[in-house]
Amino acid sequence: MPINRRKFLASASAGLAAASLPLSARGADSANKEALREKYARLDAILKKPVLRRELFTSPVIIETVELLRYQNNFLCRVRSKDGAVGYSASNNSPMIAVWPVQVNRLQDFFLGKDARDLEAVMEEAYVHQSNYKMQSLALWVPMATIEFAILDLLGRIAGLPLGLLISDRIYNPAVKVYRANGERDNSAEEVLANLIRDVETSEAKALKLKLGGRMSHPEYPSGRSEKLIPMVRAHFGDKMVCMADANGSYDVAEAIKFGQLLQEYKFAFFEEPVPFDWYEETKAVADAVDIPLAGGEQEASMHAFRWLIANDALDIVQADMYYFGGLIRSMKVARMAQAMGKTHVPHISSGLGYLYMVHFVSAIPNAGEFHEFKGLTNPASLPYTCATSTLTTEGGFVTVPTGPGSGIEIDPDFIKKHVVLKRDRGPVAE
Repeated sequence: MPINRRKFLASASAGLAAASLPLSARGADSANKEALREKYARLDAILKKPVLRRELFTSPVIIETVELLRYQNNFLCRVRSKDGAVGYSASNNSPMIAVWPVQVNRLQDFFLGKDARDLEAVMEEAYVHQSNYKMQSLALWVPMATIEFAILDLLGRIAGLPLGLLISDRIYNPAVKVYRANGERDNSAEEVLANLIRDVETSEAKALKLKLGGRMSHPEYPSGRSEKLIPMVRAHFGDKMVCMADANGSYDVAEAIKFGQLLQEYKFAFFEEPVPFDWYEETKAVADAVDIPLAGGEQEASMHAFRWLIANDALDIVQADMYYFGGLIRSMKVARMAQAMGKTHVPHISSGLGYLYMVHFVSAIPNAGEFHEFKGLTNPASLPYTCATSTLTTEGGFVTVPTGPGSGIEIDPDFIKKHVVLKRDRGPVAE
């Protein structure tokens, strides 16, 4: 049975109007203007509520050192408190290769001497410090997330709690149901299908996601691959398989609507990034024209933009990335806004240990989607660790969320010793 976008929203949030609001309040009738104002007021109240459970810590946790460690192209963050507690995180190595000086030169020292219990406020202050807000996007938020993950790991070890219970008072999802994603765009539809069949069998996943178009408005090659692939996938896997599609901003509004209707016909569960990610009004236009739920937000860096996308029903499923959006605390605020408006959160995950932080996050939110992407490490030797409470692999289509303190993993000490501490350039910092 095809998924109806309006029914999807109505079932998720009883009492919310199913009719979409206009693109902006300007020119709308008085009733719609007032409805939008009420939505914004509700979201603003949510954004003011703290996320980190400060009450878990009765004594100050003063940060003494924040260090970024590098071995080849691997980056780890190590945080120590004055009482000797230690926390670690693994960064998203791909962007960090380019942006690590932002963490070392502009962010780390700001956290020194601060009380880790005030992490939420300190991160907001760091955003403004030395005009760091001018670098908003991956250049700022990946280093900020890297520091946040390490501090949360430290706090979790002090409290004896996993990351999820630092940002939520209960665990909603102790195991995460996963989907298998295929990222191929240059292969034929037949080759993509063959690889999907192999990967689904290996992972025992009950859901899958495929790529459409040529990525960010680039022409698709081979031409016509997407139109051919959609019915082929449904025909092979049948109606019991949950199928999703990601265009990565490949289309304009007209093309996006055409593919949205095709995906509806073949009972796909959602359509991700039909138009370029920062085309907010165009995303809204597509949402108004199709019934299939729209997903997006993996590239989003702005809390205010998420607020707009959620209030104006441009997205049904939000996808903040733990690294790209600056960590678990900021992502939790997005999840809360989405929940208030009857929407789900299916976080995008990056490389490195992105899947670890993702499962902790999903464990802590009541409005998580049914299925989540799980990549794991393509080369376990690139970041050796042990986990006493989870294999952190797919078992029967699920991944068990670690229940140990902090991140729940222990990075190999010998591997850590291979790293060097990156030093700050003490030259002037431009305002």
